[in-house]
Amino acid sequence: MKEKINALIDGLIVQDYILFGSVFILFLLLMVLAILLREKKALSIFLAIFALALFFLGPTLGYTQMHKFMFKNKVELLSEKKLRFTKAVVIHAKVTNLSNKNFSACNVKATAYRKTPNEYKNYIFRLKPIKKSSILTSAIDKNQTKEIKMFIEPFNYTKDYEIALQASCR
Repeated sequence: MKEKINALIDGLIVQDYILFGSVFILFLLLMVLAILLREKKALSIFLAIFALALFFLGPTLGYTQMHKFMFKNKVELLSEKKLRFTKAVVIHAKVTNLSNKNFSACNVKATAYRKTPNEYKNYIFRLKPIKKSSILTSAIDKNQTKEIKMFIEPFNYTKDYEIALQASCR
């Protein structure tokens, strides 16, 4: 857990600190306003609850939405093949940089899910994947595409499965 927190803090950029600081300042302002308007109980309680909701949800939602916008990318699955003599799946994909910044690295995650004709079961199966794998790619410039090849191993599942790809870039 400590390693994950340290990795998150090391990966923060200037815009993240600006977001966190502005959310904290807005929280303080709303709380002071709620204290000043304590004579109007309903308004004061609403401002306090709104300030607490902003304090807890603002950084998380702001961080995810800001990173989706700033580091926009597209991952396409080109092919996937289960190997016959080895318990592994080979995945060929391509990552496209759609943002206005150059990416220094991208962490591409592949996840294998069970697949059935029932769409509700497929939704439940997405909550518990069969196997996960990830790979770290090198730099990708603006509007550039990079092909990657990765493995999911050991992969023992013999029935129908589906591969989902996701990329997190910096």
